[in-house]
Amino acid sequence: MLGMLMFLCLFTAIMSMRPVRETMGVAGGVRNLPWLFTGTFVATLLAMPVFGYLARRMSRHRLLAGLFSLFALNLLVFAVLIARDPHQVWVARSFYVWLSVFNLMAASLIWSVLADVLVLDQAKRLFGLIAAGASAGGIVGPIVALQVAHLGLAGILVCAACCLFGSIAAAFALFRWRQRQPATSVAADSPDRALGGSPLDGAAQVLRSRYLLGIAVFVLLLASVSTFLYVDQARWVERHFSDPNDRTEFFAHIDLVVQVLSILVQMFLAGRIAQSLGVVALLTALPVLMALGFLSLAIVPGFGLFVGVMVLRRAGEYALIRPGREMLFTTVPTAEKYKAKNFIDTVVYRAADALSSWLESALRAVESVPWLAPLMGAAIAVIWAGTGRHLARTQAQQSIRLPGAVQ
Repeated sequence: MLGMLMFLCLFTAIMSMRPVRETMGVAGGVRNLPWLFTGTFVATLLAMPVFGYLARRMSRHRLLAGLFSLFALNLLVFAVLIARDPHQVWVARSFYVWLSVFNLMAASLIWSVLADVLVLDQAKRLFGLIAAGASAGGIVGPIVALQVAHLGLAGILVCAACCLFGSIAAAFALFRWRQRQPATSVAADSPDRALGGSPLDGAAQVLRSRYLLGIAVFVLLLASVSTFLYVDQARWVERHFSDPNDRTEFFAHIDLVVQVLSILVQMFLAGRIAQSLGVVALLTALPVLMALGFLSLAIVPGFGLFVGVMVLRRAGEYALIRPGREMLFTTVPTAEKYKAKNFIDTVVYRAADALSSWLESALRAVESVPWLAPLMGAAIAVIWAGTGRHLARTQAQQSIRLPGAVQ
């Protein structure tokens, strides 16, 4: 329950702001999206040394509190700036980039906490259910935004900051629960200790480990598929909706459908799939479906079909891919669960965003072959599925070698 509450508070904050961010992105012009992705990647690179410095000096149970408090302060600053001038273009673009960085860093850190406090057997049973808290936040977030809409965007940001403090409280309670349990996990050292090391340890850990490099490749392919669809979504929305309010409403409806589907799968299917078919099913089912979806878009492009593929991709990522790839980190040392994982989830993900957005735009520029971009998306999805299968097998082998691990 504490894990679900931690996710509920965080994703209520994120999802209350997401439709506004998407509208800001389209408003700046679809042709400028690769620049926003590139700006997000640069901002992520600048944020990583800050995370590394905090991880080196702060105890693990205080790391989340410190970063989330910093994020909440950022939100309050944006609230003041937007309240003063809600139409300032550079404030809007800065907010888009900031929310994109915050989204991944916060989600990565909160999953690190779960990978730290749960052993593999617990993760298989509970990760899908705990992730339902994120989907519940995805439903509650838009509702909160609607309730405080009369206060403007600044009011939404203040509410989001309050939700972050709720997530901090749940994380502290979860760590206290962890300290009362037998030391059966690979991360049996005390969460009161700092991780130590260098701010750049995350990158070094990934480069030294074939297993972590494999996870980085998996995330790179995941982000590439997501970005191909994201840029295409902006193009379809720009073409079909001219009013910003209509665009925001469309994005909100998509978010609602995605979160309802996600929470149903997480609560009733994800845990059973993981226990009966293993992590391999969680990591390969969606890539295979995405390959088929891209091929369908290449043959019969249409707005309705695209929306269906987009909803399937996002719901599948939340309900299957995210729990599955977080289970991959249950068999690595504690420092890698925080530093290497955060590097992969932020720098690698945003680098893939930037590169794939430019690639997608270049492929779409060849107007004589409109099927070229979706065909490339299908090829990436096939490689993504193969990478997931390989990682699941490697993780199964590592889990057998863990001392005291329960399978």
